[in-house]
Amino acid sequence: MATTGEATAIVSHVENQKKKKKKGPPVRYWQENGKDENQAGGDGGKAPQQKENRKDESQAGGEAPQQKEPKTKKRKQEEAQGGGKKFISGKSDPFPGPAPIPQERLEKFKRKENIKKRRKQHYKLKDMISRSEETSQMAQKQAARFDILLPEDAGFLEGEEDEDTCTISQEDIADAVDITSGTKYFNLKLSQFGPYRLDYSKTGRHLLLGGRRGHVACVDWQSKQLMCEINVMESVNDVKWLHSETMYAVAQKKWLYIYDSNGIELHCIRKFNDVLRMQFLPYHFLLATASATSFLQYLDVSVGKEVAAICTKTGRLDVMCQNPRNAIIHLGHSNGTVTLWSPNQREALVKMLCHHGGVRSVTVDKSGTYMLTSGMDKKLKVYDIRTFKPLKSYFLPAGASCLSLSQRGLLSAATGDIVQVYRDVWSTPVTKPYMAHRVRGTAWGLQFCPFEDVLGVGHGDGFTSMLIPGAGEPNFDGLDANPYRSVKQRQEWEVKALLEKIQPELITLNPNELGQVDHATFTQRHQDRVTALGFDPLAKEKFVPRYKKKGRSSTGSVEKRKKKVAHEDLRDVIRETVEDKMKVEKERKEKDLKTGESSGSKSALDRFKK
Repeated sequence: MATTGEATAIVSHVENQKKKKKKGPPVRYWQENGKDENQAGGDGGKAPQQKENRKDESQAGGEAPQQKEPKTKKRKQEEAQGGGKKFISGKSDPFPGPAPIPQERLEKFKRKENIKKRRKQHYKLKDMISRSEETSQMAQKQAARFDILLPEDAGFLEGEEDEDTCTISQEDIADAVDITSGTKYFNLKLSQFGPYRLDYSKTGRHLLLGGRRGHVACVDWQSKQLMCEINVMESVNDVKWLHSETMYAVAQKKWLYIYDSNGIELHCIRKFNDVLRMQFLPYHFLLATASATSFLQYLDVSVGKEVAAICTKTGRLDVMCQNPRNAIIHLGHSNGTVTLWSPNQREALVKMLCHHGGVRSVTVDKSGTYMLTSGMDKKLKVYDIRTFKPLKSYFLPAGASCLSLSQRGLLSAATGDIVQVYRDVWSTPVTKPYMAHRVRGTAWGLQFCPFEDVLGVGHGDGFTSMLIPGAGEPNFDGLDANPYRSVKQRQEWEVKALLEKIQPELITLNPNELGQVDHATFTQRHQDRVTALGFDPLAKEKFVPRYKKKGRSSTGSVEKRKKKVAHEDLRDVIRETVEDKMKVEKERKEKDLKTGESSGSKSALDRFKK
């Protein structure tokens, strides 16, 4: 018999065991309120009943116990049903999923149309195309989503009420803007060796000046630091930066010279003589030159070889520009025509009659859609290159000797010593200039600085840097043209650009044709092949092996089956060819026997036969 103390100890031990069984996992601080609410509302008692009911239903129906779903899948389903991700507080996300992107912004970054998928047998190709399209769409959405994060906006110039912006002077603009922007307006008085031609580097950081009387200078124009300054002791016709700010080309009186940024002569290319104008194609590493002897020549600066030399037969070539979209060279001639050239053809791709007099200047916008020309007939014309038809025609009282387009579509035109800037030339009729400025001498060269609201003017008295609000692209691509790159970054970019260099054979008038099949050329080649063989090799449908499962349709087994069928076809062809040859040989022998019998008349020499 157990005593009273022992019975009391046993009862307390049983109660402690029950408490331990009732005690669940540790409760977190954010779960306490929810637990109390469930207990208060009576929800805690419903869960066991629901479990028992489900168990009874499954047993009554004779169904097998269902397999548990993975936790991640179950959580995603709950989030989708509950209206999005749930937070610690228990509330759901009122805006589930990624933020919507406007369709206009998506169209801005659209890359290509969807590719037509092949038949079912090419399942690997189909998967590859699908992955490529998914990657392209993801890149398009990311670019559209990050477009709103670009830090800079384009500038603009607005006058007061009833005030024309063309009457605002450069001094007033320089005083109104901040100190950094104000320093971008300056004049270099170089009257001894002028007039000057100029060229900005691709990043817009460095300036190259070439005086008519032999003065050549490289300047980091933002910090006003002189990189090098030389005098070549002969006349200079044009200057041009090459792929980076470490090398530049100078078209001198007789030959073409290459210098480095320290002014050291690297090359003298005597094949390129009497060069008047130059254009550099950055993605092809090609230097295109136009000479006084009517030759258009291309130099590959990466290997130092001449790619093409084309005689245009149109006289002196002193008007030249390039189309940034397709790398086609535009040349202006004294008979009023503009011709388009590629290094792959000896004849002009297009000839356009643009003016009744000689062409003085040509320029093309960065999208490759519009071409602007000025001529001796004092007219400024805008052409749509897609249709080769004129859109607008303006009359300038003194004509325009130099034209230049900015990255955002502003047009600068130099008339004597006056430089005028126009806005929206091809969209709306222009009646007055956007800005105007008088320089100290006759303008000889114009160019907008990339990624800056700056227009450089080379004239007889030196160089002038003008402030043109809204001219430059406010945001730059750091992987392509970074104005703030270091020496190491420039070296890495140069290696990458050389690896991605586009071959000159790919320069065409329509770059979209590169990914298409030339059906006309294919048909002509097929007809030539049929004529040469005497039969159509494509008349019989090609054998397409049936798709087999379990790895029996690998590339090797498919090729083996194709070769078997091909050998069988060849065996029949060879047999027919041999039979035809034997038949022809038999006919020839019979013909020889007949001719021998017909010529059976005896001759005087038959007596010598044995």
